[in-house]
Amino acid sequence: MTDWKLSGFGDEIDADPVVQLSVLQALGAAHIEVRSAWDTNVVDLTDDQLSRLAAHVRDRGMAVSAIASPIGKVDVTLPVEHEVERLGRALRAAHALGAPFVRIFSFYRSAERTPEDIRDDVLVRMAALATLAEDHEVTLVHENEKDIYGDIPSRVLDIVESVGSERLRVAWDNANYVQVGVRPFTDGYAILRPYLDYLQVKDALAADGTVVPGGEGDGELLETLTALRDDGYTGFASLEPHLTDVNALGGFSGPREFGRAARAFSALTAQIGVGLA
Repeated sequence: MTDWKLSGFGDEIDADPVVQLSVLQALGAAHIEVRSAWDTNVVDLTDDQLSRLAAHVRDRGMAVSAIASPIGKVDVTLPVEHEVERLGRALRAAHALGAPFVRIFSFYRSAERTPEDIRDDVLVRMAALATLAEDHEVTLVHENEKDIYGDIPSRVLDIVESVGSERLRVAWDNANYVQVGVRPFTDGYAILRPYLDYLQVKDALAADGTVVPGGEGDGELLETLTALRDDGYTGFASLEPHLTDVNALGGFSGPREFGRAARAFSALTAQIGVGLA
């Protein structure tokens, strides 16, 4: 049986990392994805807070799969240095917590500008971020958030191929693709699979974009998971349910709904003979 590493966004469960870790461990996860702790975004955690968080993770016998940073979730007109500096803080957190990946985005634009208008500015910024990640030997994974430059598969491909860094890879999110009118597996899997290093798990309805547990929406999640299994994927699958609240910096589910999302995903993986640990 193929095994994938189960993780999840701890702050979708609770603000307290002790509760985050307890619930994830109860659901069978040995990893946590860190976006915030104690109601503080990961890029703003102090050295002392990072040390405390690392100790909590270590005491549970768990590990950190990724730093879910907000880097690139800003307007593209901000100076290059703005996000480079913030990425430095995310990389500091990655080193402190032993995380191999840092999630990033590819910039918003004003309503009067098209994706083509901002392409060059986006690529300059993404290249600068990748260069810093190379220096720190940490891998960036780009998430296909709606309304950023890389919100559809062709532009995600443009980013990773144009930057051309082994330290800039793809985090795959089926629900976000649904929300911008993409059929994730049909339209994007084949072209992005060579760069896909991280799986974020949620689903959505095409009719109105509502986020639902995996397999209950139009995200072609079962097809995606089956193809990943057949391709020999053995990486992380990180639960990001967004079942009770969604906002500009993320979402929330609470322990009960997070558990519902975990069970839905486990049912899908069991169906295709993939274990989660």
